[in-house]
Amino acid sequence: MSFTFTPLGDQAIMIEAGNEITEEVQQQIRKAAALLEGRPPVWMVESIPAFTTIAVFYNPLAVLYDEAKSALEELLQHASEVPVPEPRIVEIPVCYGGEFGPDLEFVAQHNGLTAEEVVAIHSAGDYAVSMIGFAPGFPFISGMSEKIAAPRRESPRLRIPERTVGIAGIQTGVYPIETPGGWQLIGRTPLRLFRPEQEMPSLLKAGDTIKFRQISEQEYYEWEEHHDAEDS
Repeated sequence: MSFTFTPLGDQAIMIEAGNEITEEVQQQIRKAAALLEGRPPVWMVESIPAFTTIAVFYNPLAVLYDEAKSALEELLQHASEVPVPEPRIVEIPVCYGGEFGPDLEFVAQHNGLTAEEVVAIHSAGDYAVSMIGFAPGFPFISGMSEKIAAPRRESPRLRIPERTVGIAGIQTGVYPIETPGGWQLIGRTPLRLFRPEQEMPSLLKAGDTIKFRQISEQEYYEWEEHHDAEDS
């Protein structure tokens, strides 16, 4: 198991396991991330895993780059010994189509399917969170069937409501906050993925297994009302 180390600004190191997104590289990243989480150097501020890399941010007042790099090189020699953490299974309820998923019909037409077939395929997939990025708590979710793949919009929307489920290429994801974006929107979940008031603000993390479950519009509003009442 080999890694390369390069500077990332003046307070971080980029650790790379490969330049292609493969299952083997993803396994290396998960092992390294688990090792860093379980045995963090005292000078480490945080580590952020991505598709093929991990960014390790450090306190420049506590350690120099060369020292941090050497320590990480030594630590990650043991990454192959780390078992891949058992993934959490997180169910995400989704109300598809209508005002919640204005691009569902486009995705269906693009793939020669009906909207119902798109929903059935999307909600039946086996998914994994590859990384969190782009926006706070935004999960890039792999494992979607190519049968419902769709290109990004030519003109991104300026405002996408929080918790909207989208498709871009062969990936799917959920917008945790209101933000601009160019993904094709197929539904919305009442589940909050970004909770800044909590110690761990992102509900999801890399390596999680995702199960999408179709719900009705009534179930969506009932869920939202129930959980809003709990939060108040």
